[in-house]
Amino acid sequence: MMRPIKISAKVAQKQQKQVFIHTDFIRLDAALKLCDAVQTGGHAKLVITDGEVKVNGEVCLSRGKKLRAGDTFEFQHIVYIVTATE
Repeated sequence: MMRPIKISAKVAQKQQKQVFIHTDFIRLDAALKLCDAVQTGGHAKLVITDGEVKVNGEVCLSRGKKLRAGDTFEFQHIVYIVTATE
């Protein structure tokens, strides 16, 4: 009889970065550009409508989604935290 094989895997922690805003909110597409996650607004639109971006842990398909201080969005395994500056 064969012995069961034990497999262990470590899940890498997601990298976190802060996105600083000087206004009450920022649109999701603008936030992606601000943090250099995408090059253009067109690219932002594509990744959002393709379901590649999560806002506060849930897939968001609205590029005009308003993000406020304390919100998070995730793209390509990086979690961005929206932070207000004074």
